[in-house]
Formats: sequence, C-alpha cells, structure tokens
Amino acid sequence: MSKLQKQRFEYKYHINERQADGIREFLHNHMELDEYGATQPDCSYPVHTLYLDSPDLRLYQATINGDRNRFKLRIRFYENGESAAVYTEIKRRYNEVIRKQRAAITRDAAALLGHGHLPGSDDLVKEEDDSLVALQEFNRLHSLLNAGPVAHIAYKREAWIGEDEHTRTRITMDRQVRSEPRNEMRFDFHMENPALVFGKDVILELKFTNRFPYWFRDMVQRYELKHQSAAKYVDGVALRGEHAYAYT
Repeated sequence: MSKLQKQRFEYKYHINERQADGIREFLHNHMELDEYGATQPDCSYPVHTLYLDSPDLRLYQATINGDRNRFKLRIRFYENGESAAVYTEIKRRYNEVIRKQRAAITRDAAALLGHGHLPGSDDLVKEEDDSLVALQEFNRLHSLLNAGPVAHIAYKREAWIGEDEHTRTRITMDRQVRSEPRNEMRFDFHMENPALVFGKDVILELKFTNRFPYWFRDMVQRYELKHQSAAKYVDGVALRGEHAYAYT
C-alpha cells in the first residue's frame, strides 16, 4: 500500500462543472491522470462502496457529533464480476490526519464476514504489505460493533496523481454521488432508488502526505474554492433520514 493510502491529509470542496473544466486544464501542468481512469471514455471510473455500521449507527453519529478521532468501516468494489476483488477499508481520522488500512479479498470471503468467519491469508486476493493485518483489524472492529451493511454509495471518479520531493498528491473529482440503504453483503452495481446526495455538485478532494503544495494554493485561489464538508456516507444518511438506514 502506498504512503498516500496509509496516511494523508484531505481537503474537500463542492464545485460546478465550469470550475471542474478549468481545474482539469490546470492539473495537466502538475499531475497525470490515474492510469485506469485514463483508459475510460470520460476519464472516470465507477466506485461502489458498502458502508458498515452498528445497528444504532454509532459510526454515523461519531461524525455528526464531530468526534475528532473516529473511523469508518467499508467494503469497496469497482467491478460487477463474481471473480473481481473487493477491498475492506478502515478509514480513521485523527484530528486532521487520515489513515487507511486496506486489504483486497475475494467476494466469497467478504460475504462470510457477516457470519462470523475469521479471515485468514487464504481470503486475500494478493498478500502484500500489511494486508492481512488490515483484514484482521477490520474483522475485529466489525465484531466489536456488531456491525452490518447499512448503505450503498456510488459515484464516478476522475483521479489525478502527482509526486514531488516534498509530498505525494492525489486529486479526485467525484460526480453523481448516490446513496441508498443496503442491508446485505451484496457487491453489485444495481441500485433501486438512490438519492443524489450532492445534486449536480462535483466533489473535489485534494489529498497530500506532507505539506500543502504551493500550487494547490494557487489553484484554490484561482478557482475561488471554499473548503467544506462532503461526507458521502453521512450526508447520504442525513438526506434520507436515519430511520431508512438503522436496523435491528
């Protein structure tokens, strides 16, 4: 797992498509398109995530309450195929620092997590770095919270990657952010009646490992960007109402 995945800072902004066009032109001088996104017709790829939470939505409440140290449990997938990997993720926030633990596992193994299955190295698609540790920690927190699937979040992501001597950078623009309840360990793209969480807004995220790059500042000033919250899971639940996502 890259250093950018393990620990980083994130700043989020709501922008419109006019701003997105300008930012894209600006980024050509500093970054490269994500290699997977570059192969797609619109330079964007689908991201689908199953968020897990306790029956009383304890992780959702931690964000609503503004807890400075909090985490989210989720399983991310990018393809519909039965043989395609899914990714368990723990996303922790310590004050302003974001830390992620991630493991690629089989869909069968992910489905069994909800039935008390203790994960092992055989469940990994590819054993690398600290992936087994990440999977076991995911399972520990999952069991501790008695967590289950709560929400399916989907969007299209345009991603840019860069690196200099001071920091690693990644910029993403997420469009058509949708949310709907999902209370089963199912990893397919189908959505019955999703809510559009941010309307027509594009969610811009600036991600970096060390100091805020000087050219990030130039871009923020040029396009008059205003730092604001954009928590896809939390805002999706708040939009539809907690009653639609809580379970027993």
